[in-house]
Amino acid sequence: MVWVGVLFCTVFFGLIDWQTGFELNFFVFYFLPVAVAAWYIGVGTSVMIAVLSALVWYWANTLAGASYSSPAYAVWNTIIRLVSFIAIGWSVATIRKLLNEEHKASETLRKSLAEIRVLRGFLPICAQCKKIRTDQGEWQQMEVYISQHSNAQFSHGYCPVCLKQALAEAGLDEEEPKPSGEA
Repeated sequence: MVWVGVLFCTVFFGLIDWQTGFELNFFVFYFLPVAVAAWYIGVGTSVMIAVLSALVWYWANTLAGASYSSPAYAVWNTIIRLVSFIAIGWSVATIRKLLNEEHKASETLRKSLAEIRVLRGFLPICAQCKKIRTDQGEWQQMEVYISQHSNAQFSHGYCPVCLKQALAEAGLDEEEPKPSGEA
C-alpha cells in the first residue's frame, strides 16, 4: 500500500511540475515520496524512488518546454536533483534505523530495570544467630533470605578477629610462647 502511495505522489508531483512549467520549480515536493519510502520501506526502495523522481522531474521539465543553452545543463540539473533525493532518502532511513535501535535499547534497559530486585525497609533479624524473619513469620539464614530477594551471592571466610577466636577455640592458636622470665 505504501508503494502505491509513493508512486502516485511521484507521478502527481510530476504532473503538477509539468503543468506549472519549467519557471516554477516543484522539485522539493519530490522529497516527500522519497522520505516516505525510506521511512516505511527502506533505503533501497528510497533510492529507486529517488531515481524515479529525478526521471519524472526531467520528463516534466522537458515536456514543459525548458530550454537550456546546452543539454549538459539539463543532465546536470537532473543529477543534482537525484543526489539531493538520494541524500534525503538515506538521511530519513538512517534516522529511522537509529530510532529503532534506540527503542530496542530502551526496551532492553526497561526490562533489565524491572528485573533488578532491591532490598528496602527494615529486616527483622535475630541478634544472636542473625537469621531473618520472613513476611510469613519463618526464620531463614541471612544468606538464603538475601539471595532470594536480590542478585547477591555469598562467599564465606573469616575476618581476622573471628579467625583468631576460632583457632583459639580449636586449640590451634599460634600465640608465641612467652620467655621463661616473664609473667
